[in-house]
Amino acid sequence: MASSSTYTLLFLASLAAAASPLAAMAEPPEPTPWPLQFHSILFVNYSGSLSLIDLWYDWPNGRNFNIVQDQLGELLYDLEWNNGTSFFYTLDSNKKCRSAQVEVGILRPNWLDGAVYLGQENVDGFLCNVWQKVDFIWYYEDVVSKRPVHWVYYTGRSIHVMTFEVGAVLEDPKWQAPVYCFDKKKDTEADLKEYKLDVGYLEPQLESILRGPMQL
Repeated sequence: MASSSTYTLLFLASLAAAASPLAAMAEPPEPTPWPLQFHSILFVNYSGSLSLIDLWYDWPNGRNFNIVQDQLGELLYDLEWNNGTSFFYTLDSNKKCRSAQVEVGILRPNWLDGAVYLGQENVDGFLCNVWQKVDFIWYYEDVVSKRPVHWVYYTGRSIHVMTFEVGAVLEDPKWQAPVYCFDKKKDTEADLKEYKLDVGYLEPQLESILRGPMQL
C-alpha cells in the first residue's frame, strides 16, 4: 500500500497542476505591437477642435507620414524619417514648410512595451484592453481583433481609430517633400514642436516622450 507521504505528494502535485492555468490567466495582457506597415484614418478631438489624420506607418523603410486636415482649415503634411529628419508643409500656393533634424526617429512597433495594464473598458462600441504609458498616454485596444481603437493624451487630446489597414503602403513618390522645403534653413527641434502645437496636431511633449524613451 502507498504510504501517507505518497498520497500527500500526489495531492500537492494535483493542486499545482490545477493552479498553473489560473496563474497563467492572471497574467495581464500586453499591447499588440504595431504592424510593420499600416494605413489608418484617425479622428482627433481636442476641446472641440476637430481634425482628420491620414496616417501611413512604414517601419521597414524608416518613415512615418501624417496628412492632417483641420476642420475647415489647411491640409498639412507631417513627414518623419527614422534618421531624425522631419518636414511639416503644405502643398498649396502658400508653399509653407518647416524642417528639422531631431535626435530620434519614428516610433518603434513595440513602443508600448512597459505600459501598465489598467483593465477593460467599452470605448466606441468595442470592449478594449487599456494601458497607460508614463502618465502621458492611455491606449485602448480591441480585445477580439487586437487592433487599436482609441488613445488619449494627458492633455485630453482624443484620437479615435476609424480605419486600420495592415500591410497598406503609400507609393514611394508621395513620400518626397516638395523642393521648397530644401530652400529654407532647418528649424531647431524646439521650433518644430512649437509649430506642430500651433496647428493643434501634436502634443508638445510628443517628440521627447514618445519619440525618446519609448524608442528604447
